[in-house]
Amino acid sequence: MRYSAGMTRHADPHDPHLHETRAYYDDFATRYEDRRGGNDPGGYHDLIDDLEIDFVRRFGTGGDVLEVGCGTGLLLARAAEFAKTAVGVDLSPGMLERARARGLNVVEASATALPFPDNQFDVAYSFKVLAHVRDIDKALAEMARVVKPGGFFLAELYNPHSLRGLLKRLGPPGKVSDSKDESHVYTRFDSPDRAQAYAPPGTQFVVARGVRIVTPAAAALRIPYVGNLLRRAEWVLCDSPLRRFGGFWIGAFRKEGRGA
Repeated sequence: MRYSAGMTRHADPHDPHLHETRAYYDDFATRYEDRRGGNDPGGYHDLIDDLEIDFVRRFGTGGDVLEVGCGTGLLLARAAEFAKTAVGVDLSPGMLERARARGLNVVEASATALPFPDNQFDVAYSFKVLAHVRDIDKALAEMARVVKPGGFFLAELYNPHSLRGLLKRLGPPGKVSDSKDESHVYTRFDSPDRAQAYAPPGTQFVVARGVRIVTPAAAALRIPYVGNLLRRAEWVLCDSPLRRFGGFWIGAFRKEGRGA
């Protein structure tokens, strides 16, 4: 089934937060894949993507999956390889243009107003998106709403108790285009304990994965020998007790009720 943004819910088109976020990601779209999707083999972004999509595979193999904030579709295309169906939404027309060029089923929509019926997907997941949503409770409630009873939603948040969190506080904002940097988008940091407490009514936290636990900076992965050690360490530690120190903390939440 192909979805359209007019099916059910609508975000306020005049919301300044949505307008600013859309403009930021439209600008970012022009260079978003510069070091992603195999354009920097073995690099930082490929490692992060691999750890994230592996977590989705654990819950979404053979099921109907939704990516909230699919960007240019790099992860959604990979999810489509193991899922029964794979659908994506994103706020940015610039990002979606590239996702559609990959032949993916995507819709322009906000994370806080998903244009799908209740109980539609086995798994909904969102990476590097929820940290830029002011109304986090509403976004998570929407993800829970569209998931079937017994299904899961995976929510990734930025962790202040991490090397990445420390560097983001101390360092200058990263550039995403010639005219914008990370200071142009709203960003929140939520500890793992706080993130677990965001579970909407009728859902429960199940398990977490930590991503970027020991890697101090993206450039470290290009150092001979050091890069290989860091990659191995990230895979070993992602599901260990040290996962709570991942720069990207992914919580898996289960919707109560019997599965299909």
